Amino acid sequence: MSFSNDELKIKIIELKERLDVTVVSHFYQRDEVFEMGDITGDSLELAKKTMDDSAKYVVFCGVGFMGESVKVMSPQKRVVMPKIACCSMARMIDSTYYDDAVKYLNDNGISKENILPITYINSNAEVKAKVGEMGGMVCTSSNAKTIITNALKENKKILFVPDRCLGVNIANQMGLPSMIIGEDKNPNDCDIICYDGFCAVHQLFTLDDIKFYRKKFPGIKIVVHPECDPELCDASDFVGSTSQIIKYIKEIDPEQKVAVGTEFNLVNRLRDKNTYVLSSTKPECPTMNETTLQDLYDTLKSIEDDKVINEIFLDPNTQKWAKIALERMLAL
Repeated sequence: MSFSNDELKIKIIELKERLDVTVVSHFYQRDEVFEMGDITGDSLELAKKTMDDSAKYVVFCGVGFMGESVKVMSPQKRVVMPKIACCSMARMIDSTYYDDAVKYLNDNGISKENILPITYINSNAEVKAKVGEMGGMVCTSSNAKTIITNALKENKKILFVPDRCLGVNIANQMGLPSMIIGEDKNPNDCDIICYDGFCAVHQLFTLDDIKFYRKKFPGIKIVVHPECDPELCDASDFVGSTSQIIKYIKEIDPEQKVAVGTEFNLVNRLRDKNTYVLSSTKPECPTMNETTLQDLYDTLKSIEDDKVINEIFLDPNTQKWAKIALERMLAL
């Protein structure tokens, strides 16, 4: 039997009232799913908030690596996902590809002992664990500069995975030499060596989009996420994480026109007017939009029926070292 969205919302609310659950929704979720969240935010924010939540079950509406991060930081909780969708960037690196990146540095005369790995939170738990075992840590788009600044004190080469754009953008901000694995450069001449991964959604924004909006609305502010290409970030007025973008737009004059280069669902919710999506196409993350109200209802119903679906499990070694990598970040 199928239900309308309005009927599903009522049923979901009723299930939440009966069950020992907290529904968590990422900013990029479609509106009707986002509205069902008891806790909302970006990936790290959600993992941190659920640590203080007392519910037995966390029902996480997002992509796979985010559910894993919650499980890593709160191993006592049962973490389930209405849809275990896989972030395209996180899929670009696994433990084997990570080992290949380390080998590339080794082959260029940089020993394992002289490498400090940093992984963007947009990576699976296995990669986080590998980074943790090598003495490295996790970062987010909002704290990457802080993490890299502290990492440089160890006088090691920084292997930054998986997002080349975030890595290069931070290096440019700090005036540090960097490269992307595969470029015709010598890693010995660079402080930050970036894995060649990227966010497909944030590659949709172009310099032509910026030129279009600056011509159409003189004085418009251009705001982008650091997962965008470095040339785009250099041409923008503000570059920041999801939470930083939200804060920036809340604090500027409501009459100030602004074009934003990040995921559509978030931009669409920022404010009622004078906000534009910095793209000629709809920059909607396909995996974030996989989760539907029906999926959320089915997952909650599976908990009620004691036939839990899509639960996140991690082996003890992965759990241990991924948690260490995350804790090193939180300590800073």
